[in-house]
Amino acid sequence: HVQLVESGGGTVQTGGSLRLSCAASGYTGRNYCMGWFRQAPGKEREGIATIDSDGDTAYVESMKGRFTISVDNAKNTLYLQMNSLKPEDTAMYYCAADEYNHGLAWRQYQHWGQGTQVTVS
Repeated sequence: HVQLVESGGGTVQTGGSLRLSCAASGYTGRNYCMGWFRQAPGKEREGIATIDSDGDTAYVESMKGRFTISVDNAKNTLYLQMNSLKPEDTAMYYCAADEYNHGLAWRQYQHWGQGTQVTVS
């Protein structure tokens, strides 16, 4: 049973930074793809960035340069470093994982965390 637990969300002022973490457990496969997605109230869920077991990353163009995805395989933890935060970044942020690399197509991911709220004021 795959479990993903996000942490690190909170309230930050415009221009501030946050680092989100996603602790993964229960996955025994060799290949994986993990990603960060977000959903603001009244809006559709959207992709932010993904990283696979080969280390290949993909970013939404508009967030590239401000957000950085990384993974610590020894700790089974995915991270999202977010800098220069803007009020429009306010959303619930989710971690997702799958055996296959679906890129930013969030509907294809099988496993999801419960989310962590990020509020930029």
